[in-house]
Amino acid sequence: MTPRPLAEALRPKTLSDIVGQDHLLGPDGLITRSVASGRPLSFLLWGPPGCGKTTLARLYASAFQAEFITFSAIFHGTADLKKLIERAKEQPLFHKILFVDEIHRFNKAQQDAFLPFIEDGTITLVGATTENPSFALNNALLSRLRVLTLHTLPTDALERILRRFETTYHPLPLTNEARQAVLSLAQGDGRYLLNLVENIQNEKNTIGLAELSRLMQKRPPLYDKHGDNHFNLISALHKSVRGSDADAALYYLARMLEGGESADYIARRLVRMAVEDIGLADPEALQLTLNAWRAYDQLGAPEGELALAQATVYLALAPKSNALYTAFGKARKTAQATSHLAPPAKILNAPTPLMKELGYGKDYIYDPDTVDGFSGQNYFPPEMERLSFYEPVARGFEREMQKRLDYFTKLRKKTSLSET
Repeated sequence: MTPRPLAEALRPKTLSDIVGQDHLLGPDGLITRSVASGRPLSFLLWGPPGCGKTTLARLYASAFQAEFITFSAIFHGTADLKKLIERAKEQPLFHKILFVDEIHRFNKAQQDAFLPFIEDGTITLVGATTENPSFALNNALLSRLRVLTLHTLPTDALERILRRFETTYHPLPLTNEARQAVLSLAQGDGRYLLNLVENIQNEKNTIGLAELSRLMQKRPPLYDKHGDNHFNLISALHKSVRGSDADAALYYLARMLEGGESADYIARRLVRMAVEDIGLADPEALQLTLNAWRAYDQLGAPEGELALAQATVYLALAPKSNALYTAFGKARKTAQATSHLAPPAKILNAPTPLMKELGYGKDYIYDPDTVDGFSGQNYFPPEMERLSFYEPVARGFEREMQKRLDYFTKLRKKTSLSET
């Protein structure tokens, strides 16, 4: 007989055995209250791998003495669901809880197939997903399910799982440092923790950090280049740079690179930070990020990663201003509303005789030929009044930009007065 994996052998037997999800299983938790009421609810379990979604669903069904039916988006389709529903209707006195793992893999039509049977009570649906439900499930199904968020397991919960193994089998021959390293390697994943234990459970000699490194394979970073972690970590990196926290920014940069994120994607986002959050408060930020991108293209990893780290720290410590970002947004909104207006004829080129007859280029003043190098002409469409979009902040190089704006505003007023 093939021995069962530890994760299966040590699976909790009751809801009270589940660790790390006290917000759902404590005295005031929704699962606890539902079981106490005697009325099963349809809900969606959303959480990372190894946090106990399948176990929770199985024990929830057991608490109601309901038939637990597993349904996989990988192996089952709408035809299988119809057969299941027919069987459920033939046995109305026996309650059935349908557990759908990786429910986000069903398409919209397949998800819609559950709706009438949830509403009429034929089945209680418990779905599980690692993906953000807002994006992974359609609104019709989502509105009929309570979304329960499960967390990665904290260190004390992982320690309880280790003690469960040691109580059931035998103590692990780990030094204190090695034990903490095993807990850290698990990264909040109870299933992975027990997989690690399987690597060392038969060792006889005491295992320190050096021996542990030999016995353990490195856990891949918890990162999905197309899922929530992708967006969460780039958001964390961007917010850390915007918040001038160089250390946090380096941390999230390292996590993304360790997770295998595309360096091109990171570099592109760093360029975006340079123009969105710094702008003209430090014009060098844009050039430095572009150079870092180019350096990575030429060097690759790991050398080129230092260029990205350099750019990240520079951006984090640079003066911040979104004045340019805001100004361009205002200008674009105004442009959309006034795109039918032509520029003043005098600032348009007149390469043909007809265009000259129409007044193109007439009375145009070439600014470098004036005393101040500034003519004060109106460049907005004649039907528009002059607007002000760019408002520099009093930080970094934008203080110099404000001086320049003030200088030209003063000259413009002087020119306007002389013309009147």
